[in-house]
Amino acid sequence: MLQYPIYLDHASTTPVEQRVKFAMLPYFDEIYGNASSNHAYGEEPRLAIENAREQVARIINATKKEIFFTSGATEAINWALKGFLEANPEKGNHIITVKTEHKAVLNTCEYLERKGIEVTYLNVDENGLISLDELKESIRDNTAIIAVMYVNNEIGVLQNIQAIGQVAKENDVCFFCDATQAIGKVPVDVVDKDIDLLCLSAHKMNGPKGVGALYIKSGITLIPLVHGGSQEKGMRGGTYNTPLIVGFGEAARIAFDEFDERVNQMLKQRDKWQAYFESQGLGVVQFKNTIRAPHILSIQVNIDAEDFLIMNAAKFSASTGSACNAALIEESHVTKEVGLKKNMTIRISI
Repeated sequence: MLQYPIYLDHASTTPVEQRVKFAMLPYFDEIYGNASSNHAYGEEPRLAIENAREQVARIINATKKEIFFTSGATEAINWALKGFLEANPEKGNHIITVKTEHKAVLNTCEYLERKGIEVTYLNVDENGLISLDELKESIRDNTAIIAVMYVNNEIGVLQNIQAIGQVAKENDVCFFCDATQAIGKVPVDVVDKDIDLLCLSAHKMNGPKGVGALYIKSGITLIPLVHGGSQEKGMRGGTYNTPLIVGFGEAARIAFDEFDERVNQMLKQRDKWQAYFESQGLGVVQFKNTIRAPHILSIQVNIDAEDFLIMNAAKFSASTGSACNAALIEESHVTKEVGLKKNMTIRISI
């Protein structure tokens, strides 16, 4: 039987939890109706989707009417940025974001720049954090959106989301937050943090791939990204993927109900792996004195990062950064901005 190494790349994707899998199974064959159908076969899938919507809303302290299901966080990011600008031209044509955002945000901003949108990219310090003063100084009369991620997907540091949300609120600017790596790992409260738009993804929290959500605060208007039928209150066309949505809801329920237990387990694992790398002289753990998520370790190793992972491939599977960039042989934009040595950083995620 093939022996796999220890999987330490959960920031890329997570295994589907058994309870999530079992919750999904009936909706592949037994309860197969179209949730948009106005007959008996559509009723049970429709109720299951609304239950999942409630479960996803609860984990971020939103209301169910503020949750819109998508194919994942990348779609939600595109919808948030493009949809808000198109729906609210009077708000302006300027976005403020951060140089270390996920490529889904950065590439969307680059696309929007080609369409005439102005974008300011904030710097980060050696701890991966933005300056609130620079943020405030970057706000203009035509600033429409501030886009800052909750937890950095490569190095695990947390931005001061509460302070950023307050700045956005005081200046009447929409605050969009990519919380994909935060959900289930750190408490996320859209009301307390003054977040207007937020994205999340099921497969980062032991749910299935191919489903995510966009939180749209009541009163915020977006233009649909996907046109079609009347699904999602006319905001996203397409037949509901009921099994995946049900799985997403169950994953959110588990993450909420078992939050403390899961986080404590992550912290124990993180401490174990941190001690292993340091005691073996394999690398230096970064950002230990910075507020960081419990599931990500950024480690600067002594040789080329790819070579290091190949040498240790029989022991564990990790990454040099975001899985979305794995096919590109280039320096991580995140480690570059925080001043780490080129191509010498690995990410352990548990």
